[in-house]
Formats: sequence, C-alpha cells, structure tokens
Amino acid sequence: MSAETLSAAAERNKAPILEVLLHLIPPHAEVLEIASGAGQHVQHMASALPSVHWQPSEYDASGVAHLALALENSALPNIRTPVCIDVHDTHWSLVRPVDVVVCINMIHIAPASATPALFAGARRVLQAAGGSVVLYGPFREGGVHTAPSNEAFDQSLRMRNAAWGVRDLEWVDECAASCGFKRNALHRLPANNCLIVWGL
Repeated sequence: MSAETLSAAAERNKAPILEVLLHLIPPHAEVLEIASGAGQHVQHMASALPSVHWQPSEYDASGVAHLALALENSALPNIRTPVCIDVHDTHWSLVRPVDVVVCINMIHIAPASATPALFAGARRVLQAAGGSVVLYGPFREGGVHTAPSNEAFDQSLRMRNAAWGVRDLEWVDECAASCGFKRNALHRLPANNCLIVWGL
C-alpha cells in the first residue's frame, strides 16, 4: 500500500480501537467490516486477533478493487476476500453469518438513510443470539456536539455534501432499537470519538 492511499486518521485511531476490540471480540468469531476503505483497520485487527476471521467490504466494485489491491500483500490468512456491500441493499453477499459487524468512520460520510440500513442489514447477517454492531466515530449527544472540533468537522462535512454530517447518538440508538438492538457499551476514545456497541 502506498503512502498516498493511507488514511492518516485510520493510522491514528487504529490502536485505541483495537484496544477495545481485544476485549469485545471472542476467539474464532466471524467479523464483517463495513466500509473498509484502504484496509488499514482490518489488517491491524486481523494481525492482533489471528483466530478471528475478518470479512472486509466496500460499497461499490471500484472500492472493492482498490481494497483487494491494498490487501493483496498482507499475507494474513484470516482476512477473507473483500466483498461488495452497499448497506442500502436488502441482500448482503456473504458466505456465512457473522458474529460482529464493525463500521468505522462511515455513518457521518453517508446519507442519514445509511444508518438504519446498516442496522437492518446487520440484523439479517448476524448470528441469532449474541451478535453485535460496533460503530466508531464522532457523535452528537443530547443534540449538541461534544467538542468544538467535532462541530467544525460537522460543518465541513455538510459543506462537502448536504446529506452528510455527525449523527445524534440518541437517533442512532432509535435506529438500532427498531431492529432489535440495545446499546451495551460506550467507550470514549481520543480525538472526541466514541466506540459504541449495540447487541441483540
């Protein structure tokens, strides 16, 4: 992977995210990552959790091709071939059900409809009992931003695309609850981001 394709934010946040996931994901689990980007997170996690099988994905064929290219030299046998998953689709192409769905820094750079679609799709592919959805990123809480930097980030997102923006945590909870999920944990991580877990 060239330096040009690396996300600086992913490099900064992959270690604190992994620190939480080490205590969350059980051995031999099947994990689906939605919106894997350049594959930095999945490679970092797969290296640290070798007994866990990781299924990376991107939302279109071009993204999958770039992701596959980024992963081809990883030599990690527990990373599966990337698949194309648009969360809005009513069928996600997976070989087997999964135990955990992980989505890092996606819902704020997608239309609001992606959030309920993510939980609806996760409900279809997760194992019936004990499955969980893990989201990481910035959130508004109680209708307000948790830091001036998040407010500035939100404004910059909306200037780029009016459909994007930092989501209200309470609204995300409602989207989750509509699909049978309940928030189990909220971890506050560096740079005013949170890692949040919803379970069935």
